[in-house]
Amino acid sequence: MLDELVADNPFYVLGLKHDCAPRDIEREGQRLLSMLALELKESLTYPTPVGERKRTSEKVRAAMAELRDPAKRLVHEVLAKLPPVGPPHGPEPTAEDVPTWPRAQVAFGLGPKREKNK
Repeated sequence: MLDELVADNPFYVLGLKHDCAPRDIEREGQRLLSMLALELKESLTYPTPVGERKRTSEKVRAAMAELRDPAKRLVHEVLAKLPPVGPPHGPEPTAEDVPTWPRAQVAFGLGPKREKNK
């Protein structure tokens, strides 16, 4: 369930950073819908922290709708801080490429504290 929540994060679906402007969301969403209509290879998949996923026009429309709501966007911003695995449209990730839970904890500031150099 958590994997799907992360994989379907609107920021990953649209290929945008969590701090992008609302106009970027609309612009990129429309661009992707056009590319999907033409079945361009680079628009068919997107990278996520849990591996590459298939992008559909339904997912793009749903992502745009989710990010228009400020409260929903805030939740998605938190999850979008995890880096996608591998380069976009690259080879299928291996087990070593997928972030482990301890690295995810550190990314969210929940993991073990690093000692500062004195």
